[in-house]
Amino acid sequence: MSTEPFSVFRNRPRPRLFEVPGQLSAHAVWFATALIAAALAYYHWRYEGWRETIIFASAITTGLVAALTLLTRRMLFSIAVVAAVVAMIVIASDVKRQYIEMVLHAYDVVFYLTSMATLKFLWVDHSVHLLAIGFAFTATAILGYTLFRTDSSRVPRVYSAALFVCCAAIGLWASQAKGERRNTLFYWDNLYLSSFYASWSETLETLWRGQLLDALRSQPKPLFKIPANCTPPEKPPHIILIHQESVVPPSQFPQLSYDKSLDPFFKSFDGKLHPLRVETYGGASWLTEFSVLSGVSTYSFGGMRTFVQSLMQGKIHDTLPQSLARCGYRNAVFYPVPKDFVSNGRFYAATGMPEIFDFKAQGAKRYNERDKFYYGNALKHFESHMASSQAPLFTFIITSATHLPYQYAYDPEVNVPGGGPGTDPEMNEYLRRLGMAKLDYDEFRADLLKRFPNEKFLIVQYGDHQPVATRTLLGYDSKLTAEDVKMSPDSPGFITYYTIEGLNYQPPPMPAVETLEVPYIGAVLLDAARLPLSDAYRERLRLMQLCDGRYYSCAKKNEILGFHRRLIDSGLVDAR
Repeated sequence: MSTEPFSVFRNRPRPRLFEVPGQLSAHAVWFATALIAAALAYYHWRYEGWRETIIFASAITTGLVAALTLLTRRMLFSIAVVAAVVAMIVIASDVKRQYIEMVLHAYDVVFYLTSMATLKFLWVDHSVHLLAIGFAFTATAILGYTLFRTDSSRVPRVYSAALFVCCAAIGLWASQAKGERRNTLFYWDNLYLSSFYASWSETLETLWRGQLLDALRSQPKPLFKIPANCTPPEKPPHIILIHQESVVPPSQFPQLSYDKSLDPFFKSFDGKLHPLRVETYGGASWLTEFSVLSGVSTYSFGGMRTFVQSLMQGKIHDTLPQSLARCGYRNAVFYPVPKDFVSNGRFYAATGMPEIFDFKAQGAKRYNERDKFYYGNALKHFESHMASSQAPLFTFIITSATHLPYQYAYDPEVNVPGGGPGTDPEMNEYLRRLGMAKLDYDEFRADLLKRFPNEKFLIVQYGDHQPVATRTLLGYDSKLTAEDVKMSPDSPGFITYYTIEGLNYQPPPMPAVETLEVPYIGAVLLDAARLPLSDAYRERLRLMQLCDGRYYSCAKKNEILGFHRRLIDSGLVDAR
């Protein structure tokens, strides 16, 4: 049989991996490019959340490829290098989340690359991870060098420029379409790429400011000093600080029908209601906790405010618990959820509360136990301590029963009033839980007097933020979630309350201000306990009077910014 008909196939050029010595063939380049592009597309589609975040992350990734191609004209080199960087971001985010329950932020890159002390710490405690990062960068550099020399593609710059412009426009649209970032995004949504990309804006803002905390460039006042010791003139009271979750006085809303027997729950020893202005609505309790314990507004951290507890761990050196520890207090916190939630456990320990009784340590069955459950555990702690020690106690109790959701009846067998006729179902359920909170607190107060008749107690309560059930009373749609409710810092939606009362103890007069802003709570508490104050806490009390209880919104803003500069220059706040 003649083989002539097949000669055309024998003589046809075959695809080759290398057409020019040292360079990949066009077929190999575009085949590899297609594989990498498909892998990137799959990752973005599968792991980057909903439509807008997928489009946002995809536009940024593609824009980076286009930008690198514009510079080098090499398609395979560009997409492979970007894919390697994407892989490093994803892996680093996953590792970081496993350790501190927060994914990678752009500021991490800046912080670690500019902090030799932190790199030394990582080398001592996490040398394997540091070596892995070094290996990843080395491998990416080798890959980039090899592909730069062997990539035979030469994409016209007009094409890559056009693609870059399109990606920038799409990314900008998607950034607006996905809306303002949710407080919890970096903690458990695990949108590694879109979170990392979105965090560059606030990182650049911080770099422009020169530090995490907003402050004057300089100020003439003397540095603050921390006293070497604290010697109260007499035995101080035990201090109980109660973080009342999602609690607001219903009397704040005249249109609301409710059982007026709730009102005494919100009044201090002087029989008056004292408003507190907080910095979050409907959730993100850790923002309020930070301001209470550190004495600094979260607003002063700009776009970084969502991450203050993670970013500022070990960087604040005159916190409320630390001040109390200097005065001989034994500090403990009763926390309703696992201590790793949004890195709270590490933050508590760093601020001076090493004893953390979390969800597991307290033997809780649910994350929102009745308040009396946490009070009961605190009472056992008091009994155990007082049986063997004369040292005063500082106990931080965080409640949870009044937390959302309000679509079901909490402990329906408990007969407590809700709202009047026509009350919204969510608000009705919230008022029921508020009734239980009052019952439990009254019982706790009575137990303290009964079990410890010869001990002095100072009890400070505050509402960490309003419940989402108030959004319709504030004029917002009932379909909005807490993080969709946008309001200015002066909005009535940020007003809760604080109370001070003494058991076997008479506190000094309450602050003579109309509304107290949350960063002053610590100074007010120390003053109410009649404890010696550090320079910084005395200055807080002066600022409280000067600014009529305002902090971030103080009319004399430079006084607050100058205070921040003194904190930084005195070494009380590490703002990097």
